[in-house]
Amino acid sequence: MKRFVEGSQREQGDLFPSHLEDFIDEDNQARVVDAFVEALDLRELGFEGVTPSATGRPGYHPSVLLKIYVYGYLNRIQSSRRLEREAQRNIELMWLTGRLAPDFKTIADFRRDNGQPIRKVCRQFVLLCRQVGLLGESLVAIDGSKFKAVNNRDKNFTSAKMARKVAEIEASIERYLGELDKTDREEPEVGTVKSSRLKDKIAAMKAQLTQLDSVQDRLAGSPDGQVSLVDPDARSMKTRGGGIVGYNVQSAVEVKHHLIVAHEVTNVGSDRTQLHDMSIQARVAMGHEDISVVGDRGYYNGEEIVKCTQNGITPYVPKSLTSSSIGKGLFDKRDFIYDRLSDTYRCPAGQTLPLRSGYVEHGLLINRYWYSKCRTCALKSNCTTGTERKVRRWENEDVLDAAQRRLDLKPDMMKVRRSTVEHPFGTIKSWMGSTHFLTRTINNVGTEMRLHVLAYNLKRVLKIIGIQPLLAAIRA
Repeated sequence: MKRFVEGSQREQGDLFPSHLEDFIDEDNQARVVDAFVEALDLRELGFEGVTPSATGRPGYHPSVLLKIYVYGYLNRIQSSRRLEREAQRNIELMWLTGRLAPDFKTIADFRRDNGQPIRKVCRQFVLLCRQVGLLGESLVAIDGSKFKAVNNRDKNFTSAKMARKVAEIEASIERYLGELDKTDREEPEVGTVKSSRLKDKIAAMKAQLTQLDSVQDRLAGSPDGQVSLVDPDARSMKTRGGGIVGYNVQSAVEVKHHLIVAHEVTNVGSDRTQLHDMSIQARVAMGHEDISVVGDRGYYNGEEIVKCTQNGITPYVPKSLTSSSIGKGLFDKRDFIYDRLSDTYRCPAGQTLPLRSGYVEHGLLINRYWYSKCRTCALKSNCTTGTERKVRRWENEDVLDAAQRRLDLKPDMMKVRRSTVEHPFGTIKSWMGSTHFLTRTINNVGTEMRLHVLAYNLKRVLKIIGIQPLLAAIRA
């Protein structure tokens, strides 16, 4: 074929480079993976198999398997079976492993058995980023995102879903029994075939009811009222598009370079109790004594904000609008102005609401304020449907008021949060594709997520400072 670039003949002999080193140029990211893993003290990090057994078949050194996984997640290859194939044909992996090609079971077992050491490896890379000077900012954004689990929605049960499922099966059995009675009036040849098929369906439905009975027993002993049959730790969670069975992954991202400094996999669908824990993890990772954190309304929790403030963490979290007064056309609590000196509220009509009583709710001291002559107020119809309007105030609400004032003075904080913390989740989900976690149980899923985060941070740093400066920092 003329005027085309021509390839070599398949039968033609070629003298390829005799060294694997010749295939890997100096700016290949495989060299970063190799240098990073070689710089780690795997024994100190707790990896199994660092010290070989005196007898038996020799095993693979943990560094070989760790290089396979770091390289794999960096190149969107997460499956142990795909990594097995790549180790046999991928020149870069051959260079990394010295032409070793573990089978998929060995690769998968390494990820399952070394969850905590891999967590420490992820922290080691964050520490390297800190040493390079990429974590100079003291502001982090926190967010949570739902990731699918292996468990299908049909294999997840709650009490309400169980009741609906049992009712559907029982209705189907009744319908099949009615059709079975009709077969007696049909021709014998046709009726026999239909009768046999209907009896098989009825037997299958009764078998499903028997299986559901065992699930019902497990459901009764479940503390959160859910049972997942495939992945026991996966939970049904609400999302904007409806809901999934999966995990709620938390992340803390620094605002300058968008590196994930801390993350956690949870099976709690709400972010309400995650602010303090994620803030502490972020502060330890960044090495700053005082940091600021910004989160969305889903993180608003009075106790969490108070704990952050007491521990030297400055939170920026917008207040949740949960009052039903606005929907009823009544004044909201924000229309009542609190005076700290006199410990009173001033209502929209200008009247003073003194402290009248207090009570304990869920371990929290709540004070109540009200005006005794609300009945004669001209604005009563816009204020309350009761005898008087009572305003509740938590004993630590002054901390929440201060947090709200800080946010009012920096209204752009929500834009900073959105532009910082949301795209790492989108990037990782894009790498995963339209699929779910490959492993089961929260511990194994946590390990899988750590490898995703390590690969994300590694790729970000390569983009920010380049391969050679990163290699120099690793070897320093």
